[in-house]
Amino acid sequence: MIPISVKVAYTLSVALLVPMYWRQYGPANFLWFSDIALLMMVPALWLESRLLVSMMALSILLLELVWYIDFFFRLIRGVSLTGLSAYMFDPKIHLMVRGLSFFHIVLPLLILWMLYRLGYDHRAFAWQILVAIIVLPLSYFVSNPRENVNWVYGFGERPQTTLPAPLFVLCLMLAFPIVIYLPMHLLLNRIFGRA
Repeated sequence: MIPISVKVAYTLSVALLVPMYWRQYGPANFLWFSDIALLMMVPALWLESRLLVSMMALSILLLELVWYIDFFFRLIRGVSLTGLSAYMFDPKIHLMVRGLSFFHIVLPLLILWMLYRLGYDHRAFAWQILVAIIVLPLSYFVSNPRENVNWVYGFGERPQTTLPAPLFVLCLMLAFPIVIYLPMHLLLNRIFGRA
């Protein structure tokens, strides 16, 4: 159902991106949910896996929408709303690396197209919660406040100080499934769900 040309082109793009991102940002960067989705879409494409595509849809579609808004608002108005796309305007980051970051625009479109072709797998909700339960604490232990992978140190550029750090990560582990995954699960199941 997925053309071989799409599979090959995507796989080669990821193979180009990974070493450059690794050199620029380090390995902890690959714990961002968007980077996990970028990598997981390689087997999702080759296996034509509804489950993997559906998990990645839950994981990033809503968050990538926020990235879109932040990026285009900054591009047009010169002001960042959330800071999510601030690195795209950082002259200290090589232009080629920033160019590769346009995967944030392509990846959600690819996921939506694959959902259209393959359908939505309702099991993705439970599996993506499991992924978040593993990835969020791991993000805290292997990243630092400057990297703030998956916002485990707080929202924005400064670490939060309202809650003890472990409690904040625990709150994130509850918030992701309830605030992000559940509404997206209900929406995607309604639009792309198959019996």
